[in-house]
Amino acid sequence: MATTSDGTDPRAEPVARVGSKWILFIALANLGLFMAYFGALGVLLPNQVQAVAGSAHKITAFALVTGAGALCALIANPLAGALSDRTSSRFGRRHPWTLGGALFNAAAMVLLANQHSLFGVAVCWCLAQVGLNAMQAGLVAGVPDRVPVAQRGSVSAWFGIPQTVGVVIGVVLITQVVTGNKGYLLLAVTTVVLALPFVLSAPDTPLPKADRPALGWREFIGGFWLSPARHPDFGWAWLTRFLIVLGNGMAVLYLLYFLRDRIHYSRLFPGQQAEDGLVILLFIYSVGVTITAILGGMISDRSGRRRRLVALAGLVMAIPAVMLAFWPTWPVTIAAAAILGLGFGVYLAVDQALVTQVLPSAAGRAKDLGIISVASSGAQALAPAFAAPLVAHFGGYRSLYLAVAVVVVLSSVCVLRIRSVP
Repeated sequence: MATTSDGTDPRAEPVARVGSKWILFIALANLGLFMAYFGALGVLLPNQVQAVAGSAHKITAFALVTGAGALCALIANPLAGALSDRTSSRFGRRHPWTLGGALFNAAAMVLLANQHSLFGVAVCWCLAQVGLNAMQAGLVAGVPDRVPVAQRGSVSAWFGIPQTVGVVIGVVLITQVVTGNKGYLLLAVTTVVLALPFVLSAPDTPLPKADRPALGWREFIGGFWLSPARHPDFGWAWLTRFLIVLGNGMAVLYLLYFLRDRIHYSRLFPGQQAEDGLVILLFIYSVGVTITAILGGMISDRSGRRRRLVALAGLVMAIPAVMLAFWPTWPVTIAAAAILGLGFGVYLAVDQALVTQVLPSAAGRAKDLGIISVASSGAQALAPAFAAPLVAHFGGYRSLYLAVAVVVVLSSVCVLRIRSVP
């Protein structure tokens, strides 16, 4: 594919650097996405599940609901990405999916706020996941579509920071501004509002209808399989992402319950709830992520070296897991949140930039990034399956966090197997 800088060929490799306005608007859209995702997953959904399933069954019930949602995400993200690669709308390839996904999620969130059965909660959460993943497919493809390789580390940092800042803002909004299931309604609105500036102002070059490949369902479905033998670096990048997200998902999934049941936060601080402690931890975590994401992205852009930084991030993330396993106290939990943020910040910026450099096809960027997202969605689906038995039957939270440490260290081993990226 020829290189271009004028945006006339949407599938060409970009060479013109993007400006601060473009970066700001795509970051805001990503902020809305992750506010909705983690605001619901971190507080609203576990509380709603506990209310409908009861305290005695909350661990298993929450695992079932989040696992079902992750399985829907596993299908929705690559499918939306592949379809966006073929979209020839005059509004561009990605924007229709970004805005459409935000609107679909908003409708699902409104329905979710009014559910009073476990089945209803699970169905509506699955629908919300479909919308969020369609939105994400449109946004994430914007980086390789528009950002040159030499700028992708720093842009990926600003693109990734909302993943953690969104957690803090989302949790604060739904614990301090509104309470209960009304938080779903607030998240629904903010997701759409924050997506609009990017959709309405950022360029998204349309794909000419003449350049759209003919739709053959056999070829279309077969395109979702990329042989690790033919594309080994893509395979190692996929496995790295899977292990990191699995470890992070296992660690974070039951954090609210960990504060309630193991730290006994309300007993330590009378008059406060575990949600208050969660806000503190997420704030500390997000500060660490922001610092190292920006620095890591800049360093990787200037040096061109990304593998070792991602490997280092995995090793750093193992440290707080061990800390929580052996010293489950509130001061240690605060320190663990800070260290986890420092490690994940580097990973967040550098791994995303690394992934864009091992994509097999310029014409199928969103589809290939969707396949990478299968690693994230698959890990999220499996995280409850691994975490719930460990917490409930095999050693409790100590076993859980030791398993997290092993998983993230394995991710560091996998990323070093990549050869085409320094």
